[in-house]
Amino acid sequence: MRLARMQTPEGPIAGRYEDGTVVADDGRYVVGRDGVLTYPCSPSALYCVGRNYAETLDQMDYDRPEEPDFFIKPPASLVGPEEPIRYPRWTDELTYAGELAAVVDERCRDVDPEDVPDVIRGYTILNDVDALDQQGRTARKAFDTSGPLGPWIETEVTPYDLDVRTEINGEVRQDANTELMLFDPYEVVSFLSRRFTFRPGDVIAFGSPANPGTIDPGDEVEITYEGVGTLKNTVVG
Repeated sequence: MRLARMQTPEGPIAGRYEDGTVVADDGRYVVGRDGVLTYPCSPSALYCVGRNYAETLDQMDYDRPEEPDFFIKPPASLVGPEEPIRYPRWTDELTYAGELAAVVDERCRDVDPEDVPDVIRGYTILNDVDALDQQGRTARKAFDTSGPLGPWIETEVTPYDLDVRTEINGEVRQDANTELMLFDPYEVVSFLSRRFTFRPGDVIAFGSPANPGTIDPGDEVEITYEGVGTLKNTVVG
């Protein structure tokens, strides 16, 4: 099942996504006619793991971490599918990173790896946009529109052995599989749950495959995870 949120003139509604419609408790809403899809949850925080693919470590000459290396993006960074990524004036090096992300279903803490499926609502896609030339500055991964998320939450997929592909203007830039992660998704969720109390809707992203690269105004970014969907956004100046 796919769970989605739509922004309408009357406010956001949530329900099942079915063939271009969002089926909510009070009726069926047509995407494009009644509103547009927005990011599919309302997290209190986005927990993002870095350096989680071996090829990325080799590419960037990083040492292998002994435990998941993570940072937190604010909810204010979020935008939904088809919404623009705005290129900040204060950077000259904006990058994309196509990541699989889990959405938490219930308040929880200290979750064992084998119990992770019980606390996860499903999986979606995050583009971890980064002002790479702003190393050491908090805003580099936290600015408005730096967190495209969506297009929905897929509840009937596991995060293992999923192909991932990122395309820029139709050209494939990332082509990998989630089996190449250094720390597997359940391990990551368990690790973070021993440091933070998760709340319903919180997002946990598992890192980017090799070849995260730069984007420019006018570029169209499409990130596809097998069994989940495709997140598409365009960069604007």
